[in-house]
Amino acid sequence: MRHWTDEQRALRTTAEAIGADVGAGHLERDAHGEFAWDGWRHLRETGLFGTPFDGAWGGSGLDLPTVMYVFEGLGYRCPDAGLVFSACTHIVSTGVPLQRFGSKELKAAYLPRVCAGEVIGAHAITEPDGGSDVLAMRTTARRAGEEFVLDGSKAFVTNGPIAGLVVVYARTGAPGRLDGITAFLVPTDTKGVAHGRPLTKMGLRTSPLSELFLTDVRIPRSHVLGTVGSGFLVLDEVMKWEILCGFAGILGEMQHRLERCVEHARARSQFGRHIGANQAVSHRIVDMQIGLETSRKWLYDTADRFTAGQSVATDLAITKLVVSEANVSSALAAVQIFGGHGYTAEYGLEGDLRNAVAGTIYSGTSEIQRERLAAFLGLSRAAAARDVKERTT
Repeated sequence: MRHWTDEQRALRTTAEAIGADVGAGHLERDAHGEFAWDGWRHLRETGLFGTPFDGAWGGSGLDLPTVMYVFEGLGYRCPDAGLVFSACTHIVSTGVPLQRFGSKELKAAYLPRVCAGEVIGAHAITEPDGGSDVLAMRTTARRAGEEFVLDGSKAFVTNGPIAGLVVVYARTGAPGRLDGITAFLVPTDTKGVAHGRPLTKMGLRTSPLSELFLTDVRIPRSHVLGTVGSGFLVLDEVMKWEILCGFAGILGEMQHRLERCVEHARARSQFGRHIGANQAVSHRIVDMQIGLETSRKWLYDTADRFTAGQSVATDLAITKLVVSEANVSSALAAVQIFGGHGYTAEYGLEGDLRNAVAGTIYSGTSEIQRERLAAFLGLSRAAAARDVKERTT
């Protein structure tokens, strides 16, 4: 069992109190797909957005596991999963790569505003025809003196309609090469940047999503994150933070959902006894707890390995699969346990299920994670082809 310090527990308690406040009215916002601007302003006042960043830029300098613990507390009490998702995306998609790979001048210009939540961050990776095939991206960035000119379009940009800063990944080299992608920090008020209309989604409706269009967008060379051609390295760092922090918030949701189901199963009576006395119900709840604790172990163990500088490629793929799929199972079980009430929007559980499905898609689909794990085991199509060739030559 993990042991947290008194200071870490206090931060968690604060995050829970914040979550209860900013989540008020979430059902109505979800129904209309509205972003919680008041909730965002409240989060700004708490300093949440600066938790993982250096004090020189207005941050708190917390380590990754502590930031995850804070987000777990936020997810535990905040029923507005879209707001939690947008807050996490802001931190990991823009703040993390800016602090890790930005120049001192670039950090000085933008990171204090990111830490304060004054400007909302996003990143633009996926393209309409590309999906998870990042190396096949068509958005290009060509050198023009001391500037780069970006052209292309991006799809499924979380925070896209409200973002003031976007980290754009564009091709600066040959297609299909790891060193052919570069990351750029792009203010959205730059000439030639435009976002599409907000997209209506199955879940996470309070987290705005849109396309992003780049037409002859001129960005100074100084806005490159890392070096030209190191965009895949930047993205790899971002994805680790995105999975670990984002799914820590989901861990809090799963904990709260489990507690609701236990309470309901003890209080709800049918045929002369509480429904929790029925194996069909109690075993569902036990499976929810097993999924929760397994998810917790994978998340924090992987975070510890990552923080220690160890390779976490396999751990991260397993973590993403375990947590996202446990969350779907948990949400579906909760709807079933609450019966007709669970199926109505009023109880919020059908919304939990809609939100949970997204976790099996963003940050690399479940199918992609399984393909990665198969490749690590030497079972990918490329590995199989090499094996056949070796056996026949």
